[in-house]
Amino acid sequence: MARDANYALCIKNRAAEDLELRKVYRVLQDDAAAADGYVRVIDESGEDYLYPAQYFVFIELPKKAMRAWARTTRHAKRTSRSLSASRNR
Repeated sequence: MARDANYALCIKNRAAEDLELRKVYRVLQDDAAAADGYVRVIDESGEDYLYPAQYFVFIELPKKAMRAWARTTRHAKRTSRSLSASRNR
């Protein structure tokens, strides 16, 4: 699969305890990182981080799966913002 795929399956996590094996991660395009052998993925916190590209297999999700992913991501962001707002009161 091309490195410009939007999703990647984690197949290794040496020294990267925040990555879960067999989990699919959203990938952000980062040509500079790719040139150095890294990939930028979004983790559970919604933040993006660089990891070795060899830790992933790049995949293309079916359209139905991408729509479900987008709905889940939007819901998680709303929930996170609501929790932050209530803590700041």
